[in-house]
Amino acid sequence: MSRKTAIIVPTLGTRPKFLIEALKSIRSAGECHILIVSPRTTELNNQIETWLWDQWLEDPMQGLPAAINAGVNSLPSSVEFFNWLGDDDILTEHSLSKSSTMLEQNSTYVGLFGKCQYMNEAGEPIWMNKSGKFAVPLIRFGPQLIPQPGALFRRSAFNQVGGLNSQYQLAFDLDLLFKLSRLGKLVYVPLHLASFRWHSDSQSVRRRELSVREAQEIRRLALPKSVRQFSNIWEYPLGKLIYSAGSVLTQIDHLRNK
Repeated sequence: MSRKTAIIVPTLGTRPKFLIEALKSIRSAGECHILIVSPRTTELNNQIETWLWDQWLEDPMQGLPAAINAGVNSLPSSVEFFNWLGDDDILTEHSLSKSSTMLEQNSTYVGLFGKCQYMNEAGEPIWMNKSGKFAVPLIRFGPQLIPQPGALFRRSAFNQVGGLNSQYQLAFDLDLLFKLSRLGKLVYVPLHLASFRWHSDSQSVRRRELSVREAQEIRRLALPKSVRQFSNIWEYPLGKLIYSAGSVLTQIDHLRNK
């Protein structure tokens, strides 16, 4: 069966419980081609029921952006819209059906995003990111508030901007959003589309300092050359603020579980 929408799930296969939950959520989100990118040693057939995935690709082991790029390149030609999902995150029911319909009906949209629930390791809610349409212009001079989980991108636009930049280990989604926002419309929809798991084993949590540094470089390179030399005036306090915001989320979760 040819499908227009696909979700790529990069995984090391070390968290099968979360992975199965993620895959089940994708199936409930709408008609979708599910591609798992993992090392050859991951024994999918022994861990995951075959109805939960459609295609497997061996991870080139050159970093997460390279794994996602390889996944996009290997998707069936019928796929027009796609995203990737962490193996510990989840999509909401019918979210892909709604978002893919919007992209089909609006050819100027290069992608869309919605609300994203931050949850702890147990799946309990911490905070809802409902940033709104102002999140798109904000990426140029402020924090990155566009939730990548739950978003959906037009494949042709992704290919047109050259895919993900593998020089970034964590903030490659911000680099992509910069490029797509120059190409067409990135649109906010007021729907809860996904949930992101905030826990100590998550790369976004464990390597937050690197993520902040990469985001600063991406914003700096997007500035006119004449302005870049002054960017540290606002980037230094902004980086401290963004890093602290992550610590606040962790503290909120700890307080709720006392």
